[in-house]
Amino acid sequence: MIIIGVENMHKYCFVFALGYLTVCQITRVYIFDYGQYSADFSGPMMIITQKITSLAYEIHDGMFRKDEELTPSQRGLAVRRMPSLLEYLSYNCNFMGILAGPLCSYKDYITFIEGRSYHMTQAGEHGEEEIQYEKTEPSPNIAVIQKLLVCGLSLLFHLTISKTLPVEYNIDEHFQATASWPAKVIYLYVSLLAARPKYYFAWTLADAINNAAGFGFRGYDKNGAARWDLISNLRIQQIEMSTSFKMFLDNWNIQTALWLKRVCYERTSLSPTIQTFILSAIWHGVYPGYYLTFLTGVVMTLAARAMRNNFRHHFIEPPQLKLLYDVITWIATQIAVSYTVVPFVLLSIKPSFMFYSSWYYSLHSAGILVLLLLPVKKTQRGKNIHENIQLSRSKKFDERENSLGQNSFSTTNNVCNQNQEIASRHSSLKQ
Repeated sequence: MIIIGVENMHKYCFVFALGYLTVCQITRVYIFDYGQYSADFSGPMMIITQKITSLAYEIHDGMFRKDEELTPSQRGLAVRRMPSLLEYLSYNCNFMGILAGPLCSYKDYITFIEGRSYHMTQAGEHGEEEIQYEKTEPSPNIAVIQKLLVCGLSLLFHLTISKTLPVEYNIDEHFQATASWPAKVIYLYVSLLAARPKYYFAWTLADAINNAAGFGFRGYDKNGAARWDLISNLRIQQIEMSTSFKMFLDNWNIQTALWLKRVCYERTSLSPTIQTFILSAIWHGVYPGYYLTFLTGVVMTLAARAMRNNFRHHFIEPPQLKLLYDVITWIATQIAVSYTVVPFVLLSIKPSFMFYSSWYYSLHSAGILVLLLLPVKKTQRGKNIHENIQLSRSKKFDERENSLGQNSFSTTNNVCNQNQEIASRHSSLKQ
């Protein structure tokens, strides 16, 4: 970071950190323990990779790019000076997040370390900070206790029910031969539902650890209650009640989704959705199942977006019709998510293809068909990029016009001054 400089450090840090992580993932998977979940060095390295790349982009935004080129979120996270070695190591290796994260921005972490996190700081409409000072230092005890209760229930669910509903049973030959289609669909949903509590346990515990140390305070809600969800990684209720693929992704592994958005989605113009899913697969590891899941996720996300843009506005009113729409989209979303993530759990390529072939690749075909038949509307992101380009062009044009105007104005002033001098000399001669 120091040698390369702020202009290109984000690119070098991104390639180096992600490349080194990939080498370690290959070593772990194909040399040590293929197909085994183990608490080893790769987990902390995944979190540190996020932190290294995030900080490099934030420094690049704060010390090289102009403010008008940044989005409001980039402007709010931009780092305006190089951190010291102690600050850098503290951010990457602090005890609160070294094992399971979650990711936090450098500015949020330094604000916490310097004792300024209990000031209610919120970004204004134009990205500027509006600071209000709170009256008393809030206690995280209630938030920590609530999250530990969630951890306990998640762990209990995982150790009891999850063991009786293995995802691998979806590709059992006897089950495939004898089960009806409704039974296959229901078991697919229930088995993937049972696979989620271990993630709920790990991420909620990580969040509780940060809160117990005093980190994660976001401010106060409208009722004056303290909010300890600054770095929360999931929202369980929204996940289980998701009525769209996007809603599920927005509430699952939230900090990783924000990292993908900040370092990839917002910064690329060519197929940002596809590039983001590929980056997510590379970051997760080298199992073939990850790539199958995220490539399937691209199709599902684009198809779900097309469906929502073309049909949702027809079902807003009356409330009964919207309720029916929500029920149907909830069922479709839960089946689509479960179908998509099966290879993520199975890991290997052979069982993953066995599962998809047993479903005749039906949702793949349906998603591709939707993309071919339905018109895809321009996303808000594409509109914003186009507007920003037009705005920057108009600003440049205005600057040129102003410079030209100033030159002509100064020239006119010089001519006027010369005329005034001649006229004054002429009048004095007359006198």
